[in-house]
Amino acid sequence: MSEPIGRVQSEAGAGGRLADVTSLRLAKPEDFWLSTVRRVWRNPLGAIGTGIFAGLCLVAILAPILAPYSPYQQYAGHELAPPLGQYFLGTDELGRDLLSRLIYGTRISLAVGIVSVVLGGGVGVVTGVLAGYWGGWIEVAIMRLWDALLAFPAILLGIAVAAVLGPGVVNAAIAVGIINIPEFSRISRASILSEKEKDYVLAARSIGLSDTRIVFRHMLPNILAPLLIQATLAMAFAVLLEAGLSFLGLGAQPPEPSWGSMLNASRTYLREAPWYGIFPGIALSLLLLGLNFLADAVSDALDPHQKNLI
Repeated sequence: MSEPIGRVQSEAGAGGRLADVTSLRLAKPEDFWLSTVRRVWRNPLGAIGTGIFAGLCLVAILAPILAPYSPYQQYAGHELAPPLGQYFLGTDELGRDLLSRLIYGTRISLAVGIVSVVLGGGVGVVTGVLAGYWGGWIEVAIMRLWDALLAFPAILLGIAVAAVLGPGVVNAAIAVGIINIPEFSRISRASILSEKEKDYVLAARSIGLSDTRIVFRHMLPNILAPLLIQATLAMAFAVLLEAGLSFLGLGAQPPEPSWGSMLNASRTYLREAPWYGIFPGIALSLLLLGLNFLADAVSDALDPHQKNLI
């Protein structure tokens, strides 16, 4: 990643020593991200996590092609059919193909994960930057609000938000996104507090750059590393929490094929049809495992102490 001081001094148009600094060969931002991706891929956990996540994304995109049956179609007389017959993973209590419902359920889990991270990350980063850079009463008000949210267990807060907004996939994504805000805000605030005392920020102020330009042009690119790690972890958390809300009836509503709602429905048939709950559990575990592997690999790739080891 290029040093912000180089950008600031370049904008200042200063000569002499400033020109000498800007003439140094600095790594381009694209080189930094390319090398980060390369380190993630070289990490065995990163390769596995990326493969799992990319594979499930591909499954979600190609769901209409990959699903052998409609996830909503009920086949009378085929209720709770065992696996490896006409239906590869068996059927549920209404005669719907489990494989097709698992494939379409991937869409819901990934959509909730992505939307909640974008929502929570967007609001969290903006409020964290405001609190960290400007401080004062803005910082006190923002951080006390997020501290109040953190005082509640995540699942309880998710239930409360989903109950207020009503059940459904969109409302579940909003609920999970709200829960993600405090963590993103605290991380971005801590990073901004560390960055704002560095020389390149002082140089930017000395040449009259606006606070908005300093923050979003020069400081924000330099705090992306911890935010990227948090985004990966938050997505795994969002998928798990969405499954929990669906399990409780506050997420995806019937007949939508959510993994959490499938686990909930399978409880009644654990003795006579154990596969009904096993396959959604495996799918959920696989996605969480891939996201956690990916988060660990990204953390190692962005750790300056690990860069020479990967």
